[in-house]
Amino acid sequence: MSDLRITEAFLYMDYLCFRALCCKGPPPARPEYDLVCIGLTGSGKTSLLSKLCSENPDSIVSTTGFSIKAVPFQNAILNVKELGGADNIRKYWSRYYQGSQGVIFVLDSASSEDDLETARNELHSALQHPQLCTLPFLILANHQDKPAARSVQEVCLDKDLSTC
Repeated sequence: MSDLRITEAFLYMDYLCFRALCCKGPPPARPEYDLVCIGLTGSGKTSLLSKLCSENPDSIVSTTGFSIKAVPFQNAILNVKELGGADNIRKYWSRYYQGSQGVIFVLDSASSEDDLETARNELHSALQHPQLCTLPFLILANHQDKPAARSVQEVCLDKDLSTC
């Protein structure tokens, strides 16, 4: 084989590699889902989302009002609207429900009986809200590392949740 033919063959291979790498187009977009994350103050909503976003845990500040975080996964992106859980903010939660495709309800499994009762009431209100009642719910019993933490069975029993 002549040197000219070898050079032509290599040029053609370079051209094919260039086309494969540069002309392929962008990868397909990952689907995005809009979720709302609710729960009482101190339940761990901000910590959960910060962990999922690989943020520094030392920079966590409790949410007053709301924040939005894009949580990337391999096959999808979750755009999570986290709503503050203070008593004076919870009355505005429903204003942020529109467009949600799912709900994350975070509760403190080691909270007092009074706080657990308040969380139960807020959860039941959310489950019955017209904009949320048909959506998938994730109920996360957080703070399982604390000595007073209730088991999943106790949380389900305490909250009268027959689907746990």
